[in-house]
Amino acid sequence: KVLELERAAAQSAKIHAHRAGAGAGGIGSGSASGSRRMIPRPPAVHTLKGHQGQVTCVAVHPVYTVAVSGSEDGTVKVWDHESGDYVRTLKGHTNTVYSVAFTPTGSHLATCSSDLSIKLWDFSTYACVRTLRGHDHTISCVRFVPLPLSAITATASSSSSAAGGDAAGGAAEASSTTGISVAAAGSSQLVSASRDQTVKFWDVETGFCVHTLSDHSDWVRTVAVRESDGEMLATSGNDTVINVYRTGGDRRKVCELRGHEHVVEALAFVCAATPAAVAESSGGGSSASGGADSRKSTADKKAEELNDLVASCGRDRTVRLWSISKASCLVTFNAHENWVRSVLVHPTGNFIISAGDDRSVRVFDVKSKRCLRTIDDAHPHFVTSIAMHHTLPIMVSGGVDHTVKCWQLD
Repeated sequence: KVLELERAAAQSAKIHAHRAGAGAGGIGSGSASGSRRMIPRPPAVHTLKGHQGQVTCVAVHPVYTVAVSGSEDGTVKVWDHESGDYVRTLKGHTNTVYSVAFTPTGSHLATCSSDLSIKLWDFSTYACVRTLRGHDHTISCVRFVPLPLSAITATASSSSSAAGGDAAGGAAEASSTTGISVAAAGSSQLVSASRDQTVKFWDVETGFCVHTLSDHSDWVRTVAVRESDGEMLATSGNDTVINVYRTGGDRRKVCELRGHEHVVEALAFVCAATPAAVAESSGGGSSASGGADSRKSTADKKAEELNDLVASCGRDRTVRLWSISKASCLVTFNAHENWVRSVLVHPTGNFIISAGDDRSVRVFDVKSKRCLRTIDDAHPHFVTSIAMHHTLPIMVSGGVDHTVKCWQLD
């Protein structure tokens, strides 16, 4: 009984720490105590049924206890991952939905499909506010690029004077375009990857394509954006090369990472709070960092280390962790027995979580370079995708069995 109470207390402390806006600190303190590693454990707490086709993608809302899933049935379903309740279905795509992504604030959802369109949904009304077209083949992946903290505080403090009255005009103009306010979304651009071999940047406010990257020689299956600052972007796919770019300015290529021997299915930077979430929790200023300068510098160093990491997984059955600054592979994990479809870098940077066609979800320990935990038969069929929250103890997975499962982290 005591153990149960202790567990419940720890659980509620965890949830309330998040509510109080512990932000990145919530993770740091969690890992410092060492007792809670926050990795998924079986059995699944909820199995969400409703899709008529295989679930191809999942995403977790940055603020609410909500998860969304996209499917081959062309729909996007919204669920409450805490209660396991079905919330609603977003209909609009006419073919398989391949990717779903929230804005940093959770104000909007982007979805993409093999119907050649990207749709932007207002998440307060669940209405589709814009359809973006421009790709010539299946769109495999979409991600929002978070605005840096400086841009957010600037827009928040004075939307009119920030850009000499320009921003106010932009906001007024937003209603006639996508109706999405950049400040409210915490993002000004969206990135998409397609089978037409290109990666496109879209202006969130106007809905126009503003840049196209054409460095890949085959289907671009996946794109990852660094959530902590929105400054880096990685892309890969059938040509097995991982290209890393800066998201700002001329969007120049930083490096190429080579080593995979088959199609790369997924990429991930460290799972982190976006600048918008950080601004929200700290009230716009970093006043929390009192006089603890030494602690701050070690935290900064740790953040830098985490920001340098990108993970990949693919059909060569490997999961790899790369250093961007060294442009090299740090560690390769070979535990999966079939294609690996989805990968996450744990918020602490200590673990990599992956899932794939061997029906398992695996947790790898980066330091000891071994597989720490295996959830066998996580789904009765291939596991297509996994997503986790940067502070809430939840992970969701989608599978070919048409279901979405919610996993508690311990």
